[in-house]
Amino acid sequence: MMQSIWLAVALACGAGAARGAEIDAKLRDSLEKTYEIWRQAMIKHDVKMWNTVTASHRKMRIRNLIVSEKRKFPAAVFELPAAPPSLKGLRAVQVKRNGPTAKAVYFGKIDFGIGAKVADNLLVISFVAEGGHWRYDTADFVNLAALPEVRRELKAGNDRYVKETKAFLPDGKVPPTPAACPPAKYIAKVYVFCPGRDVKVQVNKISHHHFINAKDAEIVIGGARDGANEVQFAIRRAEGGKGNEAMTIRVYLMSEVEGIKPIKIFEYLVKQGETPKNFGTMHFTVDADVVARLMGRK
Repeated sequence: MMQSIWLAVALACGAGAARGAEIDAKLRDSLEKTYEIWRQAMIKHDVKMWNTVTASHRKMRIRNLIVSEKRKFPAAVFELPAAPPSLKGLRAVQVKRNGPTAKAVYFGKIDFGIGAKVADNLLVISFVAEGGHWRYDTADFVNLAALPEVRRELKAGNDRYVKETKAFLPDGKVPPTPAACPPAKYIAKVYVFCPGRDVKVQVNKISHHHFINAKDAEIVIGGARDGANEVQFAIRRAEGGKGNEAMTIRVYLMSEVEGIKPIKIFEYLVKQGETPKNFGTMHFTVDADVVARLMGRK
């Protein structure tokens, strides 16, 4: 399972150097220099440096998420539980470019400095090209705990798993840069439980969400508004789904007052055996009564 995280530049050495002939050394060097600049920006809380070296679409997505949680931008960019770790000593397994995108995959012990036992895992660092330079996009941590045989193979220098897995390759597509959303007035989350289904949700035509066989929640970009709010959804059967599973789409409002539970402001529920709508547009309203409950006055 991949989880997006903040990571640092990997410096190939040891076994990685032995495989250098299989990797475009010039590309790897360029990507690692970009990543090191980004890492230093995060460590030093250098807004100007971070702004220069981070991909445009990623900067806007981060900004929109932060203001949707009613946190301070750009200060909240650097609110991390630990500084991005050095990846010195990791082995560069694969470095590939596809048009304006690139990915670098590393294997080894990733130490986040939190005192936990460090095991051998994979890091996948993504970049996009802008203005003739590589910019940092994302980094994914691939925990190999459930794939012990893959871990053993990689440790022995057998990179079959990485070489044969499409997810480790850049797709050549740079995501569009979203428009800047207004700071949220009310923090909201969209929750979806959809076993066997592929569900897309859009809130107020700003916040876009995609869930497949999921039980998950995401921040509503732009938050909820006073008055009417729109929820649009599209539902189809996911691969392997039966088409008769129960599912639900909800929107919760999150109080900023300690002790006040989230308010379920919207729900679309499909019971086991029922047929959901393929598409739908529905609404919820934030009125004075709802605001009073959020503020703990009712």
